[in-house]
Amino acid sequence: MSKELQSLVVGQFGADVIETHAQHGDETVVVRPSAWYAIHAFLRNDARARCSMLSDLTAVDYPEREPRFEVVSHVYSLELGHRLRLKTRVGDLEGNSADVDSLTSLWASANWLEREAYDMFGIRFVGHPDLRRILLYPEFEGHPLRKDYPADRIQPLIPFRDVPGIEKVPPFGPHEGMSFSRRSGPPAQED
Repeated sequence: MSKELQSLVVGQFGADVIETHAQHGDETVVVRPSAWYAIHAFLRNDARARCSMLSDLTAVDYPEREPRFEVVSHVYSLELGHRLRLKTRVGDLEGNSADVDSLTSLWASANWLEREAYDMFGIRFVGHPDLRRILLYPEFEGHPLRKDYPADRIQPLIPFRDVPGIEKVPPFGPHEGMSFSRRSGPPAQED
């Protein structure tokens, strides 16, 4: 069934389709960034597709390739039981110009998924209603899932924010929490 969905997209948007392939049993259509929104709107609204669910949206970094990033979405039809993976490629070698249209007006689930891709990779979703970091604090510098992000980078320390009504938990000890952003030292002692 997904093969027919792939053929439907190629038939409707042939000039905007860069390539198609199947990987691990999933049909994939790679499209031009300029057609990203239109193809998703078609898949959601056309009676032959009825892709009522955006089940995932993420990105992949290929630092030696231009365009550098692939934005990847997975759409699914609850009524017809078929799914399709869509990809588009954005960004130059430095990670700039990584812009693509937001899908938030089509699926509410795109809101947080796009914010995560922005936070982790720096991809900007044009037209997103609230594009800001979702996993990291606002002062975090860089995008940690880019392959050129240094794993041993120390982030700037920021003071606690005073938030009325919220009791603050003490920060992690020097040997707790995530391994990045911590200076190396001896392992924590076992009791």
